[in-house]
Amino acid sequence: MSSRVVFAAAHVVARDERTVDWDATLAFRHHLWSHGLGVAEAMDTAQRGMGLDWPAAAELVRRSAAEKAGRICAGVATDHLTGAAGLDDVLRAYLEQLEVVQGAGAQPVLMCSRQLAACARGPEDYAKVYGTLLDNVSEPVVLHWLGTAFDPALAGYWGAADVAQATRNFLEVVHSRPDKVDGVKVSLLDAGHEIGLRRALPPGVRCYTGDDFHYPDLIAGDEHGHSDALLGIFDPIAPVAAKALRKLDEGDTAEFHRIMAPTVPLSRHLFSAPTYYYKTGVVFLAWLAGHQDRFLLLDGLQTARSVEHLTEAKRLAEVAGVVEPELAERRWQQWLASR
Repeated sequence: MSSRVVFAAAHVVARDERTVDWDATLAFRHHLWSHGLGVAEAMDTAQRGMGLDWPAAAELVRRSAAEKAGRICAGVATDHLTGAAGLDDVLRAYLEQLEVVQGAGAQPVLMCSRQLAACARGPEDYAKVYGTLLDNVSEPVVLHWLGTAFDPALAGYWGAADVAQATRNFLEVVHSRPDKVDGVKVSLLDAGHEIGLRRALPPGVRCYTGDDFHYPDLIAGDEHGHSDALLGIFDPIAPVAAKALRKLDEGDTAEFHRIMAPTVPLSRHLFSAPTYYYKTGVVFLAWLAGHQDRFLLLDGLQTARSVEHLTEAKRLAEVAGVVEPELAERRWQQWLASR
């Protein structure tokens, strides 16, 4: 893609409910790269904190980055901490993961920390932790703001329950070291908020939309600018999204919207409440599309959505053109018969 920087947050393929199928997982990343998309590794879509622990995430980052087949960024968090943690513990944990991601050659994405949300007393604690992290990065990073729809444990992140105040606190961190921030990734599912935040960023700092409800309009942008993208929905819709983005590169915004429009009902369905179970639908569609041999997630999360939910996901995926109907129907019938 030439007009937008676009990452698909990629899922992992499970060998069983405890281990990753490395060959199939890496093959899927090559599928994303083949369509011109970047890979956002070890993020929420990869079941980070919901089946994928830090040792497995670190191995995933190393293996994916070693492929050297396309653009890659990767999540840095504090999810290997156990027990009660203070600010110094959180900072050390972040720095440990940052070293792994930078050492692998992936661009770091500084993810939100449940442990920081639990111990921070106010915006000054966030400023201290993130300021120190930004002082220790070897290249500009992406700051990730994940909303409570995705993780309820992140309530009050950036030191305020009020979103407007939290946004001001967040922007202060960005403006304090703009040369260390490539972009911000916002997953609040609020298009108006994202547009306002986007316009308040320092020059040269990107806004990577994480809004799986309103992404076509946010990516297309307006006279004041546009959002780039780091999206979980781009995992199942990669071929269609790539086709649409090429039209945007050509300046054909109307055709971009025409191609993207049928994917939006699918995305809204996959990311419906409880939103954090969207991973089940993403893997379900990867299986229907033939990218893996079984419909299986780490920690058994393939059972997190109902048959009715998956039935509608299949229908919407066929409308959006992201699965081949005959293969999808055959696999669907096999799965129903095996239940």
